[in-house]
This record gives sequence, C-alpha cells and structure tokens, in this order.
Amino acid sequence: MANPVRGEVAVQIGEVDACLCLTLGALAEIQSALEAHTLGEIAARLAKASPADMMAVLAALLRGGGHGDLAGQLANLPVSPAMAARWITEAFEAAVDAR
Repeated sequence: MANPVRGEVAVQIGEVDACLCLTLGALAEIQSALEAHTLGEIAARLAKASPADMMAVLAALLRGGGHGDLAGQLANLPVSPAMAARWITEAFEAAVDAR
C-alpha cells in the first residue's frame, strides 16, 4: 500500500502490487544511470530517454519503494516504456507533492 505522505506511488506490474518512491538513494541511482549531475540534467535526459533509460529509472524508483527484488526482474515483466514513463512522472510528482 502506497504512503502518499512519503511520496509513494502504487503500481501493478504483472500480478504484483508495488510502490515507487523517489528517495535520495533512488535519485543518486538515477543520476548515475542517466549520467546527469543536476535535476535539470535529469529532466532533460528524461525528456528524450531511451526505453533502457526508462527501465533504469523505474528500477531505481522500485528500489526506493522497497522492491529491489522486483527491480531486478524488471526486464522479464510486462512493462512498456510508455507505462514506465507515466509511472516515473507520477513518482516525481508525488515526491514534490508529499507533505
């Protein structure tokens, strides 16, 4: 179950319910995966991200939400790049809106 106060977003990947969360660890992992140093650089990379970039960001957000095992299986799960993009957007928005 997602905790909106923490900025979590609930998703269903295949048969599994999971949470995405933009933690500081996830943010650091995203910076590394996208070779970006600032939030502006992350935004620019995400605007033209490849499917592989999207999956790397989604995996980081899954780990931030406590689903490292699921993040490791992401390549074998039914997630389209479009769905990943939507979930990534929701996770970043939830992090900004978390109170």
